Amino acid sequence: MQQFDVIIIGAGAAGLMCAGEVCKRGRRVLMIDHAKKIGQKIRISGGGRANFTNLHASPANFLSNNPYFCISALKRYTQFDFIDLVEKYKIDYHERSHGQLFCKGSAQQITQMLLSEARGAKIQTETSVKNITKVNNIFYIETNKEKLSTSSLVVATGGPSIPKMGATGFGYDIAKQFGLNVIPPRAALVPLTLSTNNLEKLDGLAGVSLLAIVNHGKVNFREGLVFTHKGLSGPAILQISSYWREGDNILINLLPEIDVFSLLKLEKNKGSKKEIRKIISTLLPNRLAQRIVYLAGCDGNLAETPDKELKNLGNTINEWILEPSGTEGMRTAEVTIGGVDTKNLSSRTMEANNVTGLYFIGEAVDVTGHLGGFNFQWAWSSGYACGQVA
Repeated sequence: MQQFDVIIIGAGAAGLMCAGEVCKRGRRVLMIDHAKKIGQKIRISGGGRANFTNLHASPANFLSNNPYFCISALKRYTQFDFIDLVEKYKIDYHERSHGQLFCKGSAQQITQMLLSEARGAKIQTETSVKNITKVNNIFYIETNKEKLSTSSLVVATGGPSIPKMGATGFGYDIAKQFGLNVIPPRAALVPLTLSTNNLEKLDGLAGVSLLAIVNHGKVNFREGLVFTHKGLSGPAILQISSYWREGDNILINLLPEIDVFSLLKLEKNKGSKKEIRKIISTLLPNRLAQRIVYLAGCDGNLAETPDKELKNLGNTINEWILEPSGTEGMRTAEVTIGGVDTKNLSSRTMEANNVTGLYFIGEAVDVTGHLGGFNFQWAWSSGYACGQVA
């Protein structure tokens, strides 16, 4: 039986970060992962360029049943600390919209950087855990290859989003085995689907994109929206999906910069006889403009159209109320909401309150970031916090 000071299950972003910090303390570390390659979500993120953090990362960018849990870790290891690490390794990067930072080269640079930081760790891929027991503060782990033991077990297995990459809810099983509560996970940062009836109304709009404001309750995002064959996607929709629950409506403003009714009313008062369809086509993508005007039943010329109909058209564009039928699910979700209940964990160390030596980090925990590098920052911050003590 091989003995290690720390065993980390999961060689993704959080696990790699944690391994690097543990290695700096001279601890014997083993990382195991059931996949053939490590850091799979890093590899595909940002279109292969790794949106590795966000300049504006703060606790306000994270969802959790306990919104205060993430504060300690995020303060102890900030986005600027990770940027310093990236610059130390001379990795070129650039900022895109909303403070998102991407590698100019391959996302693999981030993985290699983390591996360099964890160069003292042993890594086993294609290794699955068969059984875990704990006796006298020692964890005994049986894998498909061998038997292991450790006094510190770190669970960095992520969540079940994107199962085609091998993602599972295995970390939740470990939590439940040791008496920790798990908040049922659901898909987040995921496209929304529409009912057959709504899809028929929007038939032919797949691929149309525009800037929009999407609201759910008091939360709103002003980003891109894309019509799909199944419903709606784009950054604004992915963001709002983390807040949306079945049966809820969302409110969409397709022209955030223009009060459509006021514009049409002003033109009408000037005596304009322009066709409404042509006016709206100058403001929205043509296919969408034609469909919106048709659905609003406002297809005449401006001078002959009652204000009531113009108001209805304006509301259809600026205050489109829509009830999604669901989401595309874990298959396309970038992350999950839910996971190991933070009430069971120390916000300073990520250690289970009632199980000495057991830690949970990264996406396995009930902390979920907005789109734009925030979930990676949680991986770095939680991995760092755990790595100081495990």
